[in-house]
Amino acid sequence: MGHTTTTTDAATTDEYVVKAGDTLSAIAAAINTNADKLAVANNLANKNLIHVGQILKVTEAAAKPAAPTTYTVKAGDTLSDIAKTTGVSQATLASLNNITNPNLIAVGQVLKLTGSAAPATTPTQTAAQTSAQPQARSYTAPKSYSAPRTTTSYTSSASGNEAAAKAAIAQRESGGSYSARNSQYIGKYQLTNSYLHGDYSAANQERVADQYVSSRYGSWSKALAHSNAYGWY
Repeated sequence: MGHTTTTTDAATTDEYVVKAGDTLSAIAAAINTNADKLAVANNLANKNLIHVGQILKVTEAAAKPAAPTTYTVKAGDTLSDIAKTTGVSQATLASLNNITNPNLIAVGQVLKLTGSAAPATTPTQTAAQTSAQPQARSYTAPKSYSAPRTTTSYTSSASGNEAAAKAAIAQRESGGSYSARNSQYIGKYQLTNSYLHGDYSAANQERVADQYVSSRYGSWSKALAHSNAYGWY
């Protein structure tokens, strides 16, 4: 009876000793490659001619797993840690994923590890995106709501997963800082003065953010899902 090459025979060592009944194609199948690659790795002019006792190098011909192309951010991850784990530099990760602040990444965010950097947005692209996606910051406060100039206290009703989603957005938007400013965007949740009405107190920022998200998305969890998909909420 012919000899059957097993995975254990060929796939767990660097070399394989040809046995009676072996064929190059059977050995190749055992290491998840093909006879042509195995022949090249061993300088075989005729892949149909091997002999008993011949030592074949198998590691060079063995199929190698494809490198991952994305990485999903986990709790406790930092961009520098991800760079060390994946072998992709922090600068490259930031460029590929259009990350302007390397300290702001969110759990569940999917990062590209390969490809080209996201192109800068042109006026033409902006117009096309505006027609294809919901427009950011389009919420209009109810006419009956008028925020006081200084709010002294406010307790958010967000708890559990909602509170966690709210905290994740605050971390992404401002690093959790009530005093953060980015052009016309103000505070912990990066809202404009048209919502805050000049009252930049922590209590008012919390209250207006809850109202904004409730009116626009219905929940902080949905707002976070939108932020993960588009980079803003």
